[in-house]
Amino acid sequence: MVPVVDARGGAWWSAPVADTVDTADTAHAADTADIPAREEFSALLSRVDADPAVIGMILSGSRARQGMATRHSDYDVYLVTADGGPVGEERRDVLLDVVTMSLEEFRVHAMPGSGSEWNRYSFVHARVLKDRPDGLIGELVSAKATLSAHEAGRTAAAALDAFVNGVYRWLKNHRDGRATEARLDAAESIPPLLSCVFALCGRVRPYNRYLAWELRNHPLGPPAWHHERLLPLLEGVLSHADPQDARRLFLDVEPLARAAGHGPVLDAWGDDLLLLRREPG
Repeated sequence: MVPVVDARGGAWWSAPVADTVDTADTAHAADTADIPAREEFSALLSRVDADPAVIGMILSGSRARQGMATRHSDYDVYLVTADGGPVGEERRDVLLDVVTMSLEEFRVHAMPGSGSEWNRYSFVHARVLKDRPDGLIGELVSAKATLSAHEAGRTAAAALDAFVNGVYRWLKNHRDGRATEARLDAAESIPPLLSCVFALCGRVRPYNRYLAWELRNHPLGPPAWHHERLLPLLEGVLSHADPQDARRLFLDVEPLARAAGHGPVLDAWGDDLLLLRREPG
């Protein structure tokens, strides 16, 4: 039996190894092309379960997010070892992507100041398949999967400023007849927009691959950010860089940001905000 915990939900249950493999990708369990990957993962799970040097095992990637895996998906696995305890399981191929870290390394991985903050979303919805008796691995995964109030505020403020900068440049280039430059700035404004909005909701921004899945399965609170409105709007931005979309996005973000206490970030832009609120006269 293998202990399993969802990093977001925190609920524990016991599942046989076979069940853990199947539920990781129920949509493709019957696909014969997927059998080698599932068999390799099942064998890894059994070895890790019996290895005292491994104190933590985490399943991430598309296999941990129901409905996202395809017949081409590998199994993304993190193994945490007792400090100084090598296990020889690290590999990266079309079936398994196994990363091994010591407990000391795993404590700081993907956290602010680690240099690996880019990997933080890997632990959102990740499944802890092996843990210490005290639940430390699950606690560390949960800390990576969520933003503290301080982290959310700092992330939202920085991303908000970057978003306003991107939209301002986008609108200036459009005003001045620089269509290509406007499209580039429009595209570059989207990442900070998403980082800001997710942080304002206390959440880690998903990788682009999982954005639609995240919005549909774990909606953001404000209606402006629901998938049926936001996704078509983003597609329009990338396709046309319409200045009306720029202003619509800014006017959606502004009240949410001010309500969260980020008014000073916006007010620092002074009269430049006039361009973001209305057509130039």
